[in-house]
Amino acid sequence: TLAIVDRLGADELRYCAERTPGWHSRGLATPLLLQADEFERSLDAFPFEFGAILASYDVVSGPDPFAGLGVDPSDLRRACEVQARSHLLHLREGFLETAGRNDDLADLIVRSAPALAALIEHVGRMPGAPTPSAMLARVTELARGGTISSDEARRIFPEYLAGMDGLVNALDRWSAA
Repeated sequence: TLAIVDRLGADELRYCAERTPGWHSRGLATPLLLQADEFERSLDAFPFEFGAILASYDVVSGPDPFAGLGVDPSDLRRACEVQARSHLLHLREGFLETAGRNDDLADLIVRSAPALAALIEHVGRMPGAPTPSAMLARVTELARGGTISSDEARRIFPEYLAGMDGLVNALDRWSAA
């Protein structure tokens, strides 16, 4: 839940904090509170999160606070590149930490799948987005609770690594033009 408010100081936060137990007892999440102009100013900093809000929201009261707003494709590209580069770095580090044990490599690949699936979803929001390799698509399937054998992990890891490297390079070169 997101609430857009005119003012958000210590008094307003205290007021909301006193109501939080009641919200939780009714099964409601603690809302994200933003001042009226804060959402628009933060689109570049949170293109994934706020882009998801813009893609699907309901106005409960008042005028539509998001009318005419959108995530700049270059901000989305930058955030995707940061996430992809981080994923690649973690894969490399994780591989070293397996010390060559294929069972640990299988675990690394499976554990990395949810983050990769999220990345691929974000990349898919980019207009003219680069297409992930078939191997990256295969690894994202593991995010739904799949497993792989030690032998398969040893066999697919080089292609997984190469696919991530290719995605990073494509995101680095991507332009909305």
